[in-house]
Amino acid sequence: MIQVESLQKHYGSGEARTRVLHDVNLTIDDGEFVAIIGTSGSGKTTLLNILGGLDGTYDGTVRVDGHELGALSERDLAELRNQHFGFVFQQFNLLDHLSSLENVVLPEYFKPGTSDVAAAIDRATELLGHVGLSEKLDAPPPKLSGGQKQRVAIARALFHAPSVILCDEPTGSLDRATGVQILEFFQKLNAEDDITLVMVTHEEHIARMSRRIIRLEDGEVVADEANEPIAPDDDLLTATAGAAVEEAS
Repeated sequence: MIQVESLQKHYGSGEARTRVLHDVNLTIDDGEFVAIIGTSGSGKTTLLNILGGLDGTYDGTVRVDGHELGALSERDLAELRNQHFGFVFQQFNLLDHLSSLENVVLPEYFKPGTSDVAAAIDRATELLGHVGLSEKLDAPPPKLSGGQKQRVAIARALFHAPSVILCDEPTGSLDRATGVQILEFFQKLNAEDDITLVMVTHEEHIARMSRRIIRLEDGEVVADEANEPIAPDDDLLTATAGAAVEEAS
């Protein structure tokens, strides 16, 4: 599904040149649930943006479903993002002046060809029901809780039945309990719908709910290991989260 070979990324030039990613090599297969974990500045969000075709200024090779991203035109790259990727961000990226339903329908208007508005509304209604928001179709984001906003964002990400969902700190703006609920939903999507999930996080207990953990330090992959996902009520989850809170304080 995703192949990365000799990926290098720098910002700036001359003496101000800063290395962000260094010789990253990895493969993510269909149906995996992968967490990329690292501290702030480790390069994890930059890596996610490159995988999703949002950042094309790099050296190396990135292939998604057989397509080399660096060889695609802007139009083809935009179509790949719209049809094959779903994006979930920390800050939700919803439009406050639109209803939940209208926010979920938005990807329909960016696809090539003619839009079927009625079918799009039916699809968005179905997805909002899927994430437990059937009663919030007409509610704009300011009328929703943080967890509800993220569920709207997930429904939007699922609109075109993507093969991959890319998540950038999807629980970062949520309290711990709500964040765990969102991760439970991701686990369900991965297990039941066989959707490939790639998520960046700086939180150990969030990463431990995935099936594979890739660790980044200073732009380099320092560990890549299979993981047995912990359940939300697992003692290890509680202990890990508690340790993180204690360390932060």
